[in-house]
Amino acid sequence: MDTHADHSAPVLTPGGPRPRRRALRAVTAGVVVLAVAAGGAWAAGIGPFARHTGPDPAAGEQARAFLADWAAGRVPKAAERTTSPDTARRVLDSFTEGLDIDAPALTAGAASEAEDGTVTVPFTARMPVTGLGTWTYRSELPLREQQDGVWKVDWKLSLVHPRLSGTEKFRLEREDGEPPEVADRQGRKLSAGTFPSLAPLMTRLGGDGAGDTGARGAIRLVDRTTGKVRRTEAAFGAKTVRADEGPVRTTLDADWQSAAEKALASHGDGRNAALVALRIDDGEVLAVANSPSGGFNRALSGTYAPGSTWKIVTTSALLLKGAVAPDDVVDCPKFLTVGKKFQNVELSEHPGATFRKDFTESCNTAFISLRDRLGDGELGEVARTYFGVGQEWHVGAPTYDGSVPVPKDETEKAASMIGQGRVQANPLIMASVTATAVSGRFHQPSLLAGTEDTTRTEPLPPKVVGQLREMLRATVTGGTAKILSGLPGEVGAKTGTAEVSDDQDNNGWLVAHRGNVAVACVVEEGVTGGGSAGPIVRSLLAEAPGEAR
Repeated sequence: MDTHADHSAPVLTPGGPRPRRRALRAVTAGVVVLAVAAGGAWAAGIGPFARHTGPDPAAGEQARAFLADWAAGRVPKAAERTTSPDTARRVLDSFTEGLDIDAPALTAGAASEAEDGTVTVPFTARMPVTGLGTWTYRSELPLREQQDGVWKVDWKLSLVHPRLSGTEKFRLEREDGEPPEVADRQGRKLSAGTFPSLAPLMTRLGGDGAGDTGARGAIRLVDRTTGKVRRTEAAFGAKTVRADEGPVRTTLDADWQSAAEKALASHGDGRNAALVALRIDDGEVLAVANSPSGGFNRALSGTYAPGSTWKIVTTSALLLKGAVAPDDVVDCPKFLTVGKKFQNVELSEHPGATFRKDFTESCNTAFISLRDRLGDGELGEVARTYFGVGQEWHVGAPTYDGSVPVPKDETEKAASMIGQGRVQANPLIMASVTATAVSGRFHQPSLLAGTEDTTRTEPLPPKVVGQLREMLRATVTGGTAKILSGLPGEVGAKTGTAEVSDDQDNNGWLVAHRGNVAVACVVEEGVTGGGSAGPIVRSLLAEAPGEAR
């Protein structure tokens, strides 16, 4: 896949007026990320196929400009983009007072237009709390076209945060104390000395932030007058446990964790890599391993293009609407140009291939050729509705829960079909995707018992599940995941190669399932999935004790 990184910043200036459109539509321009998290960069190049349907683009531009000014600390400029500049300036200045928030990241979503002509732009706010982690929440901006034709953010206190009001505000509370002792699902003690990959995780159990320290604290919603706590908005750091309560019991399995750490150490070749194994029937995480073992938790919080492992979701979307069947002929040429030239790994081609063959050989051009059979936002909807990707997960430790923005043009839509463009995931997400595909039902992953589950998903039809399982198995017996053939049990898998930039080798991916366990592994600059992640996953499955109890 010939891709070229584009690091230029978007121009965020409001456009001019135009007649209102009354129908409810979604902007196909997609999601604009105003502050980019750590991860791979990919650009679709110039977009000659950009859409101009939906709400007035000027409304979306004004919303994104407001968020950009707010995120950059240009509060007076942000306030001027609202219908109540003085009030907006005062609130934006005071909102983070005492919360120790630095450099917020505000990500705009796809706009929609109501019958009365108002436009709504949802956004995700990631507020880094110094020394603790990241407070993440979602809100939305209402916009109205003014008499002079200029769009303005229709100021409301709740747009800053849905629960901010005249009677309630937020307060930061910090806690002291040592992180707890940690045990696996059978009560066996887990120590960082024995399991180095768990060192950063142990200090974060019980928190939902995204920082890297062992400190603890919380953001509370409190009554402005009495100071009484109404609810906890975000908790950071290790779970607070009394000495007489004993170790924190996790879902981890010491045997699987040991096998995962050995696999990375023996076959990771010193590269940055991460691996997650979880139970298919309930989402309980059995192993979390990172290389290097200290620092950033790539397995749970990484933001990577999932490459061809994402074809599991794309295939699900196509099968769900009957857009293709496994035995349909879908040609697999070496190249396909959609605004830019896409190609297959090692320039492979399979003339007259069936869709099943395209899947097992991971043919990029075949999948891209089917892009018109899905609506612009359909891939993201399937990911969210059936796989829980992009919803908020409460795993028991800080996680990144995935993103599948609506593509901004045909080139980016082509890229999203093969897990590139702005699609982002990590091993936790892709292990969960694999588990959902082969069981038919999403289970929110968990590291601790009793974690809150606010996700809402639908089951995949049994016919689709059967087709996915058959193709995943065929990928092992005669496709790109042959490295897993010969292992005991019925193993299914999908490889992935994800481009990062012109000056970096591709990341390698492999996801697999056997029995009641799903696994996902990424190797940064691993070149190919089968060649880099394949040996790691094979080692794990060969070493692991079988089903976790």
